[in-house]
Amino acid sequence: MREVQFRRAALADIDTLVRLQAGYYQEDGYAYDERKARQAWETFLSDTRLGSAWAVDSAAGLVGYLVVTLGYSLEFLGADAFVDELYLIPAVRGQGLGRQALRVAEAVCAELGVDALHLEVERSKTGARELYRRFGFVDSERVLMTKRLRRTAK
Repeated sequence: MREVQFRRAALADIDTLVRLQAGYYQEDGYAYDERKARQAWETFLSDTRLGSAWAVDSAAGLVGYLVVTLGYSLEFLGADAFVDELYLIPAVRGQGLGRQALRVAEAVCAELGVDALHLEVERSKTGARELYRRFGFVDSERVLMTKRLRRTAK
């Protein structure tokens, strides 16, 4: 595999990030609205209080991205973070980039004094689940439930 670098994503990366995200969502069968996704990326990348995004850059261009959002948890007694999205194009999977991405997320969380790092993964993605377990993530035996409170602008 060619040299790959994790670097902070910037507003200049949005076109590629949106394209990669569209591929990710299509792969997992999620609904996707490019215009709304672009707005969400612009908001996120413009406000460091929300978290950080990294572009996975190779000689061939961007091959993935990592997004870590920030929060606060009484249960975990302080700052917490969430691996909101981690996507690698199929051609580069299985080459250790997922582990590298998790190390990047942990390092940044350590710098920020984050007490707990969370993520979610589809039950059917057994390979990803095993990677996360090997990396120290544990299944809390809880079910993530979501209620949308506000619809984004149309």
